[in-house]
Amino acid sequence: MNTLLQTLFDGLALGAVQALIALGFTLVHKASGAVNFAHGSLLLLGGYLVAEFHSALGFVGALTLAAVGTAAAAVLESLVLRRARRSGSATPTILTIGVDILLLTELARRIGGDVLATGDPWGAGTVTFGGITVAQSRIAALLTTTLLVGAFLAAFRWSRWGLAMRALASDQEAAALMGVRADRLRAGAWALAGALAAVAAVFLAAFPTSGLDRTTGQIALAAFPAAVIGGLGSVGGALVGSLVVGLAQAAAAGYQQQLGALGHGASAVAPYAVMVLVLLVRPQGLLGSKEAARV
Repeated sequence: MNTLLQTLFDGLALGAVQALIALGFTLVHKASGAVNFAHGSLLLLGGYLVAEFHSALGFVGALTLAAVGTAAAAVLESLVLRRARRSGSATPTILTIGVDILLLTELARRIGGDVLATGDPWGAGTVTFGGITVAQSRIAALLTTTLLVGAFLAAFRWSRWGLAMRALASDQEAAALMGVRADRLRAGAWALAGALAAVAAVFLAAFPTSGLDRTTGQIALAAFPAAVIGGLGSVGGALVGSLVVGLAQAAAAGYQQQLGALGHGASAVAPYAVMVLVLLVRPQGLLGSKEAARV
């Protein structure tokens, strides 16, 4: 019973972190129709900035700097992808792969084989309740994600920005005719996605993880299956998909002995296996909708 409770809590905490990343994928896709495959390297950049500056600026100051730095992804959208969009709908997505390779190569060179500490205030602290022991960092991840996602959903549902974003995702031409500034919305979506990635990086590198290394960005890409499972472009789907992926990874890790026939890397493969199974049943994702085209 304790193993089940531990697995459920770990899955919720991991799903919460994945939700911050999956929301980034969803925001960019809703605003610009592109899939940002550089999102993992942006997350690694955010974590690297926190690790480099937490001693001088403190944890909160370093995290603020990292969020601003990763939010500068809006510059990438404005200077590069906006022009590339004229060449075809797939061109921006392909360009993000190139950006990811360049940024990841430079960050891997700087980090090398080191494991960097982000200086988070939770350290290796744990809390025991209900017969299970959980890291304080995972409790902080749940609380932080709840606040950030709640604020985002409220703004997305009731603010003028959220209305404009929904209009842009529904029909770009109609939105433009109604006065929606598409370029500004796209840049804002990229900036918000980058800032959320920086916050997620801190929790991915926190205890019980040993710290930030050059593979952290690749681990974060497990959130891409979460976005696809929920339905790429669906905000609610990103949250549901993240929960499914988090629970799948936690179950694969918690019951590793019982799943020995699948190998020791089952938790890393679990998000993609679940994604394949879901897409076989619902190609549009759990909460996604089928696109209708008039012929």
